[in-house]
This record gives sequence, C-alpha cells and structure tokens, in this order.
Amino acid sequence: MVDIRIATKDDIESLMSIRLEMLKVVNNLPEDYVYSDDLKNESRDYFLNGDQMTVFAIDGETVIGCASMSFIRIMPTFNHPTGKRAHLMNVYTREEYRRQGIAQKMVELLIEKAWEKGATEISLDATTLGRPLYEKIGFTDSEECMVLAK
Repeated sequence: MVDIRIATKDDIESLMSIRLEMLKVVNNLPEDYVYSDDLKNESRDYFLNGDQMTVFAIDGETVIGCASMSFIRIMPTFNHPTGKRAHLMNVYTREEYRRQGIAQKMVELLIEKAWEKGATEISLDATTLGRPLYEKIGFTDSEECMVLAK
C-alpha cells in the first residue's frame, strides 16, 4: 500500500533525489545527465528554508512520487484579502505507479494544507499529461495572468 505523507527537513536526501529524478523525466533528459551545482544547492536550500511544503508517496521504504506547494504573499487585494497564494508544482509519480490515484491524493493533501495556511488562490503550470487530473480536482484555466520572463 502506498502511503502519502508530508516531508520534513530530515527527508532532504529523499527530497533531492525524487526532485532530480522528476526533472529528468519531465524534461526528457538522459539518465546520466549532470545537474549544475547551482540548481542542486538552490533546490536543497529551498527545501530546507523556503516557504514550501512537499508530500511524498511511499511504497514500503521507496519514495515513488512527490508534489510541492510553494507559498507566496503578495499585497492584499479585494479578491485575496490575505495576500496569501500558493503555487502547486513538481507533481510526479513514477511511471509504474501512475493511474492509481496517487498524484490526486498528494495534490488534495497539499490543497487542504494551503487552505489551512490561509491561501486564497492556488496556481499551477500544467503539463498535457497532468491537465486532466487538475481539471478533475477543480482547477480552471485563467486569463488573468501575463508573464515577463528574463
């Protein structure tokens, strides 16, 4: 049976391992791809010190999935009087565990925790593969956002 739980700072090695695995899969990188020290160091620092929450899916002793919620505070608005928002990212389940509801359970736990923390909106960047799951949970497309990337 797969267990879903919130990761702690003591899980840093598992957090790093599953995130780097997820990045390889999602970006179609070769198995022997070498990540930059900057990416690894900044990821480790964010897991340890950032305003985030990550959940694991664990089969026995093996981490087989993860999902993260980053918390953001912006100036309050009428629609978001607390200014607290969240961004869902890095939702990943190993291929042999997909289509079993594991990702949905991870995401639903993070959503529950985001509402408990006072978030009034959760955003995400959906892949084609993930879009049906997010729509099932209730996410909708937004026309509010424009982006400027450096």
